[in-house]
Amino acid sequence: MRLIADLHVHTKYSRATSKEMDLPNLDLWARRKGIDIIGTGDFTHPAHFADIERQLEPAPNAPGLFLLKNRSKNARPVYFMLTSEVSNIYSTVTDGVKKTRKIHSLIFAPDLNTVRKMNAKFDSLGNIHSDGRPIFGFSSQDLIEIVLDASPDAMLIPAHAWTPWFSIFGSKSGFDTIEECYGQYTKYIHAIETGLSSNPQMNWQLSALDNITLISNSDAHSPRKLGREANVLSCTPDYFEIIRIIRERDTEKFLYTIEFFPEEGKYHSDGHRTCGVMWSPQETGKHGGLCTVCGRPVTVGVLNRVMELSDRAEGFRPEGSIPGRALVPLEEIIAAVMDRGVNTKGVRERYNTIVETTTEFELLLDIEGRELQRLCGEDIARAIERVRAEDISLTPGFDGEFGKIELFAGRDIHKL
Repeated sequence: MRLIADLHVHTKYSRATSKEMDLPNLDLWARRKGIDIIGTGDFTHPAHFADIERQLEPAPNAPGLFLLKNRSKNARPVYFMLTSEVSNIYSTVTDGVKKTRKIHSLIFAPDLNTVRKMNAKFDSLGNIHSDGRPIFGFSSQDLIEIVLDASPDAMLIPAHAWTPWFSIFGSKSGFDTIEECYGQYTKYIHAIETGLSSNPQMNWQLSALDNITLISNSDAHSPRKLGREANVLSCTPDYFEIIRIIRERDTEKFLYTIEFFPEEGKYHSDGHRTCGVMWSPQETGKHGGLCTVCGRPVTVGVLNRVMELSDRAEGFRPEGSIPGRALVPLEEIIAAVMDRGVNTKGVRERYNTIVETTTEFELLLDIEGRELQRLCGEDIARAIERVRAEDISLTPGFDGEFGKIELFAGRDIHKL
């Protein structure tokens, strides 16, 4: 069976997140979106872990996964996987040069006891009470040792691997290789999360990633952002099978990832947002990396960093690679068609009407022709088909500002 999994989300216990990000709303919005497996997010936070213990129950016939206790019994089930993200900020010294590293990591756990073990250790080493994404001062190697000591079935994955700050390959604080970051623990790194500003094609330019599974998730801070990136698998709901598929890069079972157009991501290109400067990597090189307005170094984005580390030409596809499929979220398509803001009442009402009888992913991925027009109207159906054909215009994001998509002349979709 086809499963759509979004395994990186946050909850109301993380900073800068919606108060609606709780387990019942994750269940509700996952069903609207057509997501089959959703991460719990933030299991390191004591209050959220208490919610997990109180509100979820083991799913029958789905090892390692959970269901909402008070779910609608007639609705399609949404399975929860125990997931969290943590931040590590620490220093390394290489050839006498000290550098600060800032890396975010995803953690997957197979059961509540494993989470309890991790949380007890994390609580002894840092503050897990103030933020759903805690900040630790120990290294990435220490982190993966803690994760695997809790359970060999747990998994650690570098999050949004190319973001300038807080990532393994980030231009501001990252490493140049996985080995440089994890040393003797490199053999336990089976996947990376590509993030919103890169896609599989960009990552294929690095031969060092040929045996690494590329996963994609929403990193959602509000319910409506769920599924903006996700993973499409062919398997039954089973934590251990999902982990196996990722570890072994099983290309028969891992069908594809659902992607942002990478230009939409807020760190795709280089520049300074406050100065209104947005550059290609070539322009950044021409100016020596210094902003022509303020004279300070520009924020080097994901495209530039991929080019810096790549050893292959753009367009190369490794054997056995898992493809990505770029989509635009349905609400943003509706906003473009209606020529309104994505958060306006009219857009939300039309979205809610459409997903009463289907799911967002069924519309964006599967349904075609007259049936698509019947469910969402001719205008929105035409826009969906345009996105599928990648017949769109893109203005890249940079330095924390999301990119813009233009489906129709003079009508931009702004990422919020």
